[in-house]
Amino acid sequence: MSDAFGRSPAVCFLLGLPRSGTTLLAHLLQQHPDIVAPPEPWLMLALEAIGKVDQRHPAGSLLIESATSEFLGRIDRTIASRAFADAAYGQYLATAGKRIIIDKTPRYWAALEFLERVYPEAPHILLIRNPYAIAASLKSTWGIPLRAESSYSVSVSSLADLMLRLPDALISSIADLVLGLPMLAAHRSRPRTQLVRYELLVTHPDEELRRLLSGLDCDPAATAAASIEQVDYLRSSSFGDRKILERNAVDQNSVKTWQTQLSIEEMQTVTDLVGTRLLTELGYEAELLQAQQAGVVDRGPRLTELHRQIFQTWRNLRTGKAGALCGLSQSGQVHPAPQVPESFRSKCDMSVVQPQDLSAASIAENLRLADSMRAQLQQALLASEADRAAGLDAIRTRDAAIELLRGEVARLEQILKMA
Repeated sequence: MSDAFGRSPAVCFLLGLPRSGTTLLAHLLQQHPDIVAPPEPWLMLALEAIGKVDQRHPAGSLLIESATSEFLGRIDRTIASRAFADAAYGQYLATAGKRIIIDKTPRYWAALEFLERVYPEAPHILLIRNPYAIAASLKSTWGIPLRAESSYSVSVSSLADLMLRLPDALISSIADLVLGLPMLAAHRSRPRTQLVRYELLVTHPDEELRRLLSGLDCDPAATAAASIEQVDYLRSSSFGDRKILERNAVDQNSVKTWQTQLSIEEMQTVTDLVGTRLLTELGYEAELLQAQQAGVVDRGPRLTELHRQIFQTWRNLRTGKAGALCGLSQSGQVHPAPQVPESFRSKCDMSVVQPQDLSAASIAENLRLADSMRAQLQQALLASEADRAAGLDAIRTRDAAIELLRGEVARLEQILKMA
């Protein structure tokens, strides 16, 4: 990194989806005398989103975002972000009396490019876990729905309904699998990135821990055998896997529980969302085969791609890349969420399509219907964006009028004083 940053604290980013075992791995690494691992800082996500505040902010969220964007557009935002992060990480390290800080924030998959710009030299640890097991943990721990309200697994049309209906927290958990997993998988080839599989971590914790510590230039002999102890820092935090508080040792019981926790329909949902190609690339052919033996079918990469497109549209909504889909605008108008047409809902429900029904004509029709739905969503986005811009103009006009009135009042007061 450039000397403009001066001496920087030693930072390592631990990447992995929620419910993939990142809390366990961070805790094991923290037992080394050189390492501290806060529960979940979320710092880099906050820095990337600087200027974006809740719409209820009394100063005006649109004004804050517009003003900070204008100001930061004239400086090197990367340097400013790095300076703040260095100060925060450095103070935390100084307080802990440690040399290396592990930033374990599961949703850093959404900010990988930002991490690379701000900390290009930082080592990464990438934890990968069987997607079926992640889904089972989402279901058992947080109650994340893996099926639509009907008796079928999540389909293209029902995913559109979910995007418009369910709370963001639930959709975010499904988006981790649909969007986050492919992004993390592509991150495996990054230099200075150590890959670790959850299944190996829990079956051979000592060997995996020694390998990772060596990669961080830490003496593996300085830590005892992998164990779960001294978790008070997690008990006092609102973040991190709470299940670790109930354990006394690393165990491998969670590796195969997905086979009994997930129904066939839920296994089908995970297969559709993740895709057989990615499951194979990540080394989970055996798990995919077990799911197929239970009745899961391969519906092809096009269905998985449709799911990704829908969730990418949802993510664009949340990050403000395409405006807001619905809600109260600055002008006071409410834009209702667009409804998924019944024709699309019935014809594009690919959860009821059997493998033999996936002819070229039916696939083309489903793709056409999906494109139609996306076009409707985009129209709603454009309308909302136009309303947002109009609202911002109205605020600026109002502020200008207020300033004129203030000037007129001051002028009249001056005249009265002179009289």
